[in-house]
Amino acid sequence: MNRKNESYQAHAPSRRQFLKTASAASLAAWPIGSTTAKAASKSERLRFALIGCGGNGTRTSPVGKEFADLVALCDVDKSHLQRGNELLCDGKADLYSDYQQILQRDDIDMVQISTPDHWHTKILVEAMLAGKDAYCEKPLTLTIDEGKLIRRVQKETGRVVQVGTQQRSSFDKFNKALAIIADGRLGNLKKVTVRINAGGWSPEIPLADVPSGLDWDRWLGPAPKADYRFLKSPNNKWYTNGHTHFRWWYQYSGGKLTDWGAHHIDIGLLGIAAAGLNDQPVSVSGTAMHDVPFVDGVPQQDDRYNTAREYDLTVKFAGGDVEMNIRHDGDRGILFEGDQGRIFVNRGKLVGKPVEDLAHDTLPDDAIAKIYRGMPMEGNDRPAHWANLIHCINTRQLPIANVHSHMRSLHVCHLAGICCRLGREIRWDPQAERVIGDELADSMLARPYRSGYEIQM
Repeated sequence: MNRKNESYQAHAPSRRQFLKTASAASLAAWPIGSTTAKAASKSERLRFALIGCGGNGTRTSPVGKEFADLVALCDVDKSHLQRGNELLCDGKADLYSDYQQILQRDDIDMVQISTPDHWHTKILVEAMLAGKDAYCEKPLTLTIDEGKLIRRVQKETGRVVQVGTQQRSSFDKFNKALAIIADGRLGNLKKVTVRINAGGWSPEIPLADVPSGLDWDRWLGPAPKADYRFLKSPNNKWYTNGHTHFRWWYQYSGGKLTDWGAHHIDIGLLGIAAAGLNDQPVSVSGTAMHDVPFVDGVPQQDDRYNTAREYDLTVKFAGGDVEMNIRHDGDRGILFEGDQGRIFVNRGKLVGKPVEDLAHDTLPDDAIAKIYRGMPMEGNDRPAHWANLIHCINTRQLPIANVHSHMRSLHVCHLAGICCRLGREIRWDPQAERVIGDELADSMLARPYRSGYEIQM
């Protein structure tokens, strides 16, 4: 990150955005399951661009198209652009290889950022400065210091940013679980176990020719210069340091800890807060296993996946009343344990005696609505998450997965990663947002950007 150039002039909302706030009153009245947003006239609908047309981009943007018009696509891989255009826009979208050309367009209201993780912060900060609202895939950042910058720019520009942690908009599973906790059905919450499965494994991956149409240098962007690697095994599995598999390289991501951790650790922390307990982390400790050697937190091999594959970590909090255990084994999901009961929740189920007891002892009618901050509950899961974004763009509220609350959860994910890489306890000052008594660990809160790819402030 370029720390020398942090001054800038905040951009005011565009003229188009001011005109669109007229629909705020109707959006605020959405009942659960209504289709009000989808029925908006063509002149009222927002226009958005998709930046990153790979897996998550093509999975998520069709939901966004129910609420807004997708008019432009951007990717550094020509094959992704062509496939995305046909799949999402009937071949009619405006196509770009440089996202900054999209940010220069006054007729685009928001962007969806679905690039690999190491590109998120640069694009999002520049988009907010250009007057764009945004939907950004999780994890929002590659480092904790990137989150500090994003939070500051959001406050100064007033842009609306929804992070793609759509479990926050799951009313029948995750929000219901949080409502059960908030209603005291578990008694005093004592332990939260977050299981996110093991990280990826690879054999040695040889150097390979860059695929035709892929701008590899621009794909790397802010990350260190690296040669392209690719291997296709006899059983038709493939391994690379590029598309899809970027999650297993610390250069571009944080492994499972910032992948599924950004979802499930997030819900675990929301559960702690729902129980009325202090959710500010003060330490992360435990053990981890990598497939490559590390020196001072830096992987010493560059020919195979290097993020943690196994882990058993303990997070302690300022209040001292509850602990979180982050594990690679067992059924993926979150187990909340109190002195009067326990519940387990993931995307497929919400179980436990307190859940069964709802059959004869129901939650208050507004229990889930309170968890959702009283905002309209349109649909469920990802459609609800997009509906919440559109509602907040029109009302200028902070969305349910805003950058400030998301970074509180991502702090735990990133600190857990630093703990794994260094193999020692990390103590954290949640007020100063610095590591205590460990200069090397504290230096890992930031990473330099490659020359030519600094954030344009």
